Amino acid sequence: VQLQASGGGLVQPGGSLRLSCTASELTLRSYTIAWFRQAPEKEREWVSCMIRTSTRTDYADSVKARFTTSRDGAKNTVYLQMNSLKPEDTAVYYCAAAARGICSRDESTYSYWGQGTQVTVSS
Repeated sequence: VQLQASGGGLVQPGGSLRLSCTASELTLRSYTIAWFRQAPEKEREWVSCMIRTSTRTDYADSVKARFTTSRDGAKNTVYLQMNSLKPEDTAVYYCAAAARGICSRDESTYSYWGQGTQVTVSS
């Protein structure tokens, strides 16, 4: 079982992108979905999450008020809307799913991962 992350690209500072996370074999609403990112030569870091069967979300301080996680149950898709992008947001972004109903920043909590989508913020 694998998730599919998409929507990355090249954007100028201050711009916006919307990432999507889908799955063909999981009903995403039944899982806690997190977004992580990994910049070149850095550890992968947690960005945000949405708790399963709810709209409760949490965000890393570095993206709070700029990024928003949402879910479309009909499309079985979770989104990460990224606004006011900064060069330091440049990274490969991954979505991950966990059966637990908590918002964990620990990668080991998540059983299913997407392949990653590149986001580059540059002028």
